[in-house]
Amino acid sequence: MVKRNFGTVTYPLSGGSQSKPLVITNARVIDPAQGIDGKYNIVLDGGIVKSITEETPPGCNGGADIIDASGLWAVPGLVDMHVHLREPGREDKETIATGTCAAAAGGFTAVACMPNTNPVLDEEAKIRYVIQRGEDCPCRIYPVGAITKALEGEELAPVGEMVKAGAAAVSDDGKTVAKSNVMRNALNYSKSFDIPVICHCEDAALCAKGHMNEGLVSTKLGVRGIPVISEDIIVSRDILLAEYTGARIHIAHVSTAGSVRLIREAKSRGVKVTAETCPHYFTLTDEDVGMYDTNKKMNPPLRTAVDRDAVIAGLADGTIDVIASDHAPHVSEEKDVEFDTAAFGVVGLETSLGVVLTVLVSRGLLTPSQMVERMSAAPNRILGLPGGSLKTGSPADVTIIDPSVKWTVDPAAFFSKSRNSPFIGMGLEGAAAVTILGGRVVYRRG
Repeated sequence: MVKRNFGTVTYPLSGGSQSKPLVITNARVIDPAQGIDGKYNIVLDGGIVKSITEETPPGCNGGADIIDASGLWAVPGLVDMHVHLREPGREDKETIATGTCAAAAGGFTAVACMPNTNPVLDEEAKIRYVIQRGEDCPCRIYPVGAITKALEGEELAPVGEMVKAGAAAVSDDGKTVAKSNVMRNALNYSKSFDIPVICHCEDAALCAKGHMNEGLVSTKLGVRGIPVISEDIIVSRDILLAEYTGARIHIAHVSTAGSVRLIREAKSRGVKVTAETCPHYFTLTDEDVGMYDTNKKMNPPLRTAVDRDAVIAGLADGTIDVIASDHAPHVSEEKDVEFDTAAFGVVGLETSLGVVLTVLVSRGLLTPSQMVERMSAAPNRILGLPGGSLKTGSPADVTIIDPSVKWTVDPAAFFSKSRNSPFIGMGLEGAAAVTILGGRVVYRRG
């Protein structure tokens, strides 16, 4: 059992699923996959959802554990489909154990972890290693395999073997597959396994040596910029390649108005494209870098208010399918340095839900149902996972949300090893109250 100021994560998960039924009563159940939004009771038993009912379920008189969720929301377990757990290779930044504890505390019952570890997740044995390391963790782990060997952009990794071992997708995240012929081959190959290719979109030549968004703010600060066109060009290329091959692509961490427009247009033509963005891109802008705040340095960088508003519009109309954290932990030695030499990346597993509730839901920019779609149903659907709904027979993975709890982001309370949050000191409203995995409570706030 791991304790922090704001809650407790049960770890490791020895013993499997709950030994007796768990009943969640009086909850506002929000399940867009079933069109449900109302007051219900949920019965979990044997690791699956047994029923959702308006009536008091049998077993509430002593035969089951009860969670009274009056005033709370119960939703299908949240999924973060873009995280960096750093293991193997950089366990000083994060481990599978600490990262999954952070995920559970953030309300996530599953994460997809990126392959840019050391060594790179580019073969069957490495995929199996991550899965085995995650077997007793408080959330499910779905590794993403590399597109190319060692992320070098030259030779395709053994995609079939990695998928067989449990990889849910492939990506060279952190790098763009620069050669269009290699990307085309990867897309053609991915169709055989019906998996998405997750695209990191940046033209390396255009953004070389850049550290923040290219514009007025970067000019004032004297920092070399990364232009929006560096993202837009590769988004356009990968959409065209997906259209040509008929393969599925997923555009990672969308940050520009141009990317949103290109994805919207591609969807209207029937291209098999999905996309994600991150809380920092719909909350902050390049002006928030202030006096060289390295906790607001990430790749792609914070953009302008015009880009932020376009990202929000894309989330609202479904152009952007998913909200993911791009959780990228770093040790203090990589962040407490000059802006130009600081590492790119921010942590987000423990703040994502609170930021979404505060910035989008409370302001009416997303409905609660749309939030659940973006943070549970859509990532499950894109990755072909069994969750995303509370229908009978589904995995008993549930996130219980307190939409009214007020709290302030304090990295000292994080379960993550790293503290590089862009939201330090931000007041938030709403958080995970209880996280349930396989019918077992793995996190309880307070």
